[in-house]
Amino acid sequence: MTERQIRLFGDPVLRSKADPLVVTPGDPRIAALVEDLVDTVTEPGRAGVAAPQIGVGLRAFSYNVDGEIGYVLNPVLEVSGEPELVDEGCLSVPGFYFPRLRYPVARVTGVNAAGEQVELEGEGLMAQALQHETDHLDGKLYVEGLDHETKREAMRAIRQAEWFRA
Repeated sequence: MTERQIRLFGDPVLRSKADPLVVTPGDPRIAALVEDLVDTVTEPGRAGVAAPQIGVGLRAFSYNVDGEIGYVLNPVLEVSGEPELVDEGCLSVPGFYFPRLRYPVARVTGVNAAGEQVELEGEGLMAQALQHETDHLDGKLYVEGLDHETKREAMRAIRQAEWFRA
């Protein structure tokens, strides 16, 4: 079991679009990545961890919502409903929560390590997590989706954070 260190705002891997995985059943590298993602997301207070957040530029994420823990490789996101303002935080921007728009329903299709189809759908926190983690795979941090004034306040606060200056 390996809990990996979370990369923080400013790390270039968080701004890069992740590459698709070539999923070969039994591939030990994929199994190790999945294990690291799941071990890292099981820490209390974590709803999701994307591979770039642990320094891996591949399209994969794990989730931990309402006691349901799992992962998806090569996810494709679909959203529906009218976007709603929700408070959101990020492990890569620790200690901050800001209101941003998210769709109330989200669905992700992808595969597991055996190459089998996986489908996740959810509302509320699950919908938010699916959107948030997929954004990471596209090289986007949640602060990019904030309205102009909130983003300006967020960036000011982030630049003053102890972890940012470290």
